Amino acid sequence: MNQSLSKTPPPIDIMLADSNPLVLSALSEIIDRDPRFSLVASAATAEGFLGTVMRVPVQVGVIDWNLPALGGAKLIEVLRDQANAPRIVVYAEHTGDLPRLCMTAGAAAFAPRSSDAQTLLDTCADVAAGKMVFPFLDVRDLQNDPIHQLSRKERVMLAALSKGLTNRELAKEIGVTINTVKFHLSNLYEKLGVKNRAQAIAFYYSSQLALDRDGIGGIPK
Repeated sequence: MNQSLSKTPPPIDIMLADSNPLVLSALSEIIDRDPRFSLVASAATAEGFLGTVMRVPVQVGVIDWNLPALGGAKLIEVLRDQANAPRIVVYAEHTGDLPRLCMTAGAAAFAPRSSDAQTLLDTCADVAAGKMVFPFLDVRDLQNDPIHQLSRKERVMLAALSKGLTNRELAKEIGVTINTVKFHLSNLYEKLGVKNRAQAIAFYYSSQLALDRDGIGGIPK
């Protein structure tokens, strides 16, 4: 036999999360029909999604931004610290600055609900391949934004720093040692391009992405 058979790539494992059962049902049907994907599970809450992907790793998660009760921003924030976490596609209404907020939180893509099903499917395939898909934004500009470069712990540190806490108070507030605080502050200053805590706090309050306002940063409860 001279002909070599091309190997079909394994299907992309996907999980859905949406509080609307009709949307969840429709999305499940759409994904089931596409041989590129394997629908592993679905959930109606952020907690349900998180609990499942911690036990059964998937490559891509499609979520609504307003998932009860954590919400999309906090869910993505928690996933950022997990090994083998799925890359997240936010599937929601395109309102205001939402695509930018999604990317800042750490999502891999934003797919508007006004788009057709094929757009969502192609977006999921692109995300599984390692791409970032934000049709309404210049991704390069956002990737260069210092706030976007911060890890979750550094975001927490910046939010706590804005309260005017000392290093000892920061250590107590966040539950780490003073040496760990100093380590995170050093990395934080370097990423923000500032020299001290006063400049870091000024950056925090002047940033258009003010973390507290957008519900992205802040200290986890």
